[in-house]
Amino acid sequence: MEPSDKYLIDVGALFRSKLGEKTPKWLIRLGRKLLHEDFLNSILRQGYTGVEFAENTLKCMNVTLQVEGLEKVPTDRLVTVASNHPLGGHDALAIVSIFGRIYDGNIRIMVNDFLMALKPLSGIFVPVNKMGGQSRNLSAQTDGIFHSDAQVLMFPAGKCARREHGKIVEMPWKKTFLTKSVETHRDIVPMHFYGRNSWRFYFVDWIGKVTGVNKKFPLAMILLVDEMYRGQGNTYRVVIGDPIPWQTFDGSRKPAEWAAWIKERVENL
Repeated sequence: MEPSDKYLIDVGALFRSKLGEKTPKWLIRLGRKLLHEDFLNSILRQGYTGVEFAENTLKCMNVTLQVEGLEKVPTDRLVTVASNHPLGGHDALAIVSIFGRIYDGNIRIMVNDFLMALKPLSGIFVPVNKMGGQSRNLSAQTDGIFHSDAQVLMFPAGKCARREHGKIVEMPWKKTFLTKSVETHRDIVPMHFYGRNSWRFYFVDWIGKVTGVNKKFPLAMILLVDEMYRGQGNTYRVVIGDPIPWQTFDGSRKPAEWAAWIKERVENL
């Protein structure tokens, strides 16, 4: 792989694109530190893209995945992989790495548009705007990936786990992954990624919530790369469950109830 500068991140430009041209310089300096611009660019400069980028990034961070249930993953039909979302970094790289290798890179995953700054994954990532309301063309984007021949990877919670009433909990799952899977005859492959962020992350999220800052900018989001950086050398357990046929989801329950049922099933893996 030839080294390249084409994928490098410019934190200043990224912040100004989200917060405006008058973004304070001190905030950009802080962002460069928390987003570990130099460290990330040292990985991006290696020139890997797609699944190889996810695999190489985990390798550079000395992250080990202990995956159980690989033999359960169907390779003869379209599926939707539905996973919990405890971290926001390593779990996203892990799901791309695991299923990207199985499906030869023919995967799509819906992510926060902030992560679209990782240009080597632009062919896999589909942006979902969580920083200022839903994207106007979100429905068309969702239809596009579910009606494609790609395998769909989803974090149905839409954002990583938060601290609620003293406990770290997965956010409620939105029903879209289920309704679109039924519509396009995709079986659901449940996946449980074991992990959690630091108490600092959950505290900053709480500050953003009580001050109202989160309504304009999810305050803890800026810490996600730092959380990933601090997770170097970690080992994560990943458990893949038995596929659930799309025909399972009949009219006996509402789609939101079926989504909650799958969420519980994932949490029990």
